[in-house]
Amino acid sequence: MEGNIIIFRILRNTSLKRTNQFCKKFYGQNTSTNKGKYKYRRKGFLDEIPHIRLIRGVIIVSEKYTKRIVSFLREYNAEIYDRRIVLTFQDKRLLSKR
Repeated sequence: MEGNIIIFRILRNTSLKRTNQFCKKFYGQNTSTNKGKYKYRRKGFLDEIPHIRLIRGVIIVSEKYTKRIVSFLREYNAEIYDRRIVLTFQDKRLLSKR
């Protein structure tokens, strides 16, 4: 099984507001209200896609989700590097669980 590694970053001239908006929509957000009494999670784009997040801006996905992720990243004018990789047994197991 082959997968893709997607490396990206939001460009420097992007406003902080736009960058924060991207992070919330892409990764989701843990939120609390009433001084921490109520806690919930706002779902993000990646919550629906099986992925492995290595470090900030680097994710591994199976090949069938690559186009969706790249098109989402292009909406935010991200610098994107996409390469096909051979998945290890552990990577395959993690991507099939989600």
